[in-house]
Amino acid sequence: MLDPIYDECGIAAVYCMDVRAGGGESPVSSHLTEEGNVMRLLPEMLIDLQNRGQLAAGITRFNGAEPKIIDTFKEIGSVSDVFHLTCPDPAKFLEIMDRYRGQAGIGHVRYATCGGDDREHAQPFQRDHGRKWKWFGFCFNGNVANYAEVKAGILQKGDYHLKCDNDTEVLMHHLSYALQGDSKPDLVQVFRHIAETVDGAYSLAFLNADGDLVLARDPLGFRPLCYAVKGSLFAAASESLALTNRGFTEIQDLEPGMLLHVTPAGVRKARFAESPRKAFCFFEYVYFANVASTLNGRSVYLTRKRLGEALAEGEELDTDPADCVAVPVPDTAKAACDALAYKLGIPSLEGLIRNRYVGRTFIEGKNRIERARRKYTALPEVLEGKRVLLVEDSVVRSNTLRVIVKMLREQGRAREVHVRVACPPIMSPCSYGIDMSTVSELFAPRLLGVEPQKEYSAEELRKLSDDLGTDSLRYLTLEQLTRAIGAPENELCLGCVTGRYPTLWGDRLYQQALRLKDGPQAKRTYEDVLPSPASRR
Repeated sequence: MLDPIYDECGIAAVYCMDVRAGGGESPVSSHLTEEGNVMRLLPEMLIDLQNRGQLAAGITRFNGAEPKIIDTFKEIGSVSDVFHLTCPDPAKFLEIMDRYRGQAGIGHVRYATCGGDDREHAQPFQRDHGRKWKWFGFCFNGNVANYAEVKAGILQKGDYHLKCDNDTEVLMHHLSYALQGDSKPDLVQVFRHIAETVDGAYSLAFLNADGDLVLARDPLGFRPLCYAVKGSLFAAASESLALTNRGFTEIQDLEPGMLLHVTPAGVRKARFAESPRKAFCFFEYVYFANVASTLNGRSVYLTRKRLGEALAEGEELDTDPADCVAVPVPDTAKAACDALAYKLGIPSLEGLIRNRYVGRTFIEGKNRIERARRKYTALPEVLEGKRVLLVEDSVVRSNTLRVIVKMLREQGRAREVHVRVACPPIMSPCSYGIDMSTVSELFAPRLLGVEPQKEYSAEELRKLSDDLGTDSLRYLTLEQLTRAIGAPENELCLGCVTGRYPTLWGDRLYQQALRLKDGPQAKRTYEDVLPSPASRR
């Protein structure tokens, strides 16, 4: 994606169970000490989830032999920076791993969809308590759509305070509330309380000082979560790649509304919320997930390949291979670009080179235009005098795309630039974990109006193309998108392209965003204000 937006976070978890309960060898036995320490696995897993967030990283460990049974380490920065994985002195990494050794742990990579950018907002969050089952750390991937409502409900009590003022903190308050009392509650009931309180997306990892690890996925399954067990070792992560690269083979997706409760005795699966439908985020397949991952039983690579093939099916330009090249936006559009080029019989060439040390522009978000100038270089050796089909996975705000189109013409000396987008126009905001919560920031509604359509006319697309400075612009249709993913509309969240949301608060916030679209909006819609009483009925 050229045009940066924020989304996502990534979570990971490991647990060394009683070897008598599992049996057999662990796939990563080299990381296990005689005490069952598994914490060195977490930074490696988080590296494989780095695509989901580059703002901060952290881990929480469980070690029943230490005074700090639950202890958390987190900092601002990439996984490599936080854990000193690339520094000249490996002793720093080993020092962190020795201090935070444990039999179980959870980890998180963050990018901000709610709250600030400092260390206080980094995850996991930790809540200390004298009773072990009330002392916990937790982290999640997603976004609380009814954040303003849940926050108001907490503050109405009069003696509560939110230090960080984000959705992670309100979840921590409600987890603490569900754990109150003099006897340890059933953890299924604890997470049932979360499901009854929260509207939105959450794949969540919870670890307490009593040795309980819980992984939970929201009732609609917006965000991915998978797990595997081999021998005495349990592991879970937002994406399958983090498990595959640790040697796990029997990887399963956690179903929406289900949780896994892991203890030394083994793994128990239980339903904590009814799942009336599925609402997998289509953007995971188009952009966010690592191309090597499998989500909800579907290969991300093969999905993006089919998206490119669908783009080729509708191509009307003359694509003489001597005169025309397909160029992907690195890296997420490469699979789609290669498939489009193969289908059209033209070369797929890297005419746009990415400086991999700048970072993932979409995730980082600030100074986007300047980052784009530093991040990409156009190659005249590939582009000069050519008709270029620039293949992009999506266009959200268009700021960076304008820079790239100009770069292809001026630096690359391309004769023509035709943009092909592997998803429909982004017409509506998201309240489920993608940082595009206002209508006014989106490119397409400014020129097409705010009412999403199933298809857009040649005249409407020409209007967009002229605004971008391209020779032509074409998107996939909604039907082509769902066919490529291999899921019906009612199993996907498509709110940002259809304006129809799978939860009540998604609809409410969209109506609120429409009302605010022409005025200044300093905060994200779901952070700023409660929807008006009329929209809340």
